[in-house]
Formats: sequence, C-alpha cells, structure tokens
Amino acid sequence: MCGRYATTRTSGELSALFESSDDTDGLLRPDHNVAPTDPVPLVRVSPDGHRSLCVGRWGLLPHWSRSPAGAARMINARAETVATSRAYAGSFSRRRCLVPADGWYEWVRRPEGGRQAYYLTPSDGSVLALAGIWSVWQSEADTRLTFSVLTTAALGELAEVHDRMPVLLSPEHWSSWLAPTDEPERLLLPPSAERLAGLEIRPVGPAVGDVRNDGPQLTARVSVEPAVRPQELTLF
Repeated sequence: MCGRYATTRTSGELSALFESSDDTDGLLRPDHNVAPTDPVPLVRVSPDGHRSLCVGRWGLLPHWSRSPAGAARMINARAETVATSRAYAGSFSRRRCLVPADGWYEWVRRPEGGRQAYYLTPSDGSVLALAGIWSVWQSEADTRLTFSVLTTAALGELAEVHDRMPVLLSPEHWSSWLAPTDEPERLLLPPSAERLAGLEIRPVGPAVGDVRNDGPQLTARVSVEPAVRPQELTLF
C-alpha cells in the first residue's frame, strides 16, 4: 500500500457510523490527501471500555522510540509478521483500532515513463474500515497517539496496481477487532469476492502526488490512454 489515502467525513458522521463517542475535540478536518504523520481519525476502545473516535498521527511510534523522527517509516505493518514484530506485536495483541477511509491511492508506472495515479474506493460511497494498531508515545514535552495500517497481499485485479493492499474489515468484524482476543490473526481474512467487486479502481490526476494539494478534485475520475491502464482495470 502506498502512503496516501482520503478521509473526508465529519466527526459527527464517523461517530454515528462507528457507534462511538466523539473525542476529536474539534481537531478533525476533511483530508483528500492524507500523508504519513498527518492527524486523522481512528476508532479504538478507550481505557474506560467505550468505543471512541479520536485523532491520531499516521505512523506508529513504539513507546520505546527515542524520537518521533521514524514515524513516517511506520505507516504500514505487514499482516504476515505483525504478531512477531518487536515494533508492532504489543499493539497487535492489545491495541487495535479501525481507521476510517473513503479510499486509498496507488500508482502504476507508465510504459512511456511517469506514473498514473489510481484511487481505490467503494463504488457505493460507503466507508472503509482499515485494520489498524495504535500506540501512545511520550516524551517530556509531547504525548502522541500514533497508528499503523495493516497490509496484506493484493487480490484480484488490484494486484495489477500494487502487490499490497490494506486489510479491510467488514462491519461484522469491527467489534471483534476492537475487543481483546487471544487470536486476532483469525480476523485477518481476505475480503470476499462480493466486497472486492464493490471497489472501484479510478484513474485520477497527478495533483495527488504533491502532499500540499487537497480537495475533492483529487479523487475525480480522469481519462487515460488504454496503454496506461492495467488490463481491464475498472472494477475489482
């Protein structure tokens, strides 16, 4: 999974969708071009046991990290090794979260040079819940809630765009993912064929490649030459 996605729903919309309290303190804003270390919404179980919508920074910092400098390299955790990784295992076992997203971006190299951006999003406009893990990092001057998104091998036509994809959690698995369990690995299931069929692979313009750009125009469909598209890339 490349390091960009979109999350544009309001805190009120997300707290209703995920049946959580809204603990974002007015810090949440729509973002069509989320980049590593950006503040974005996540859903976790708070210390008092209720489901909480809060704001975290993308790029997990283990509590033992000496500084926040390495966060941008920790945005994704591989599902195949997350349970045994020194950096991620503790969070995977005890601190799992849902990462709301409208969709995510990938890039395909053009035969003639350059890259074509694609936006992967539910064709019906529904929310995606990416499987995440979180950690709190503290220094003398700073406390940060940080997270990583779990990734797995890409399936179907998505593999023509990128060899990795985020782990997508269906609504029936949200509670189990957030709840303590001794076997979280059983929840790392590949999406169903029906779920994949409901995802659109949409060619978008090059502006998303600059992290300074934002706005709904970034996710607008553009026309591309047939030679630029992977084979039959319209839907999963």
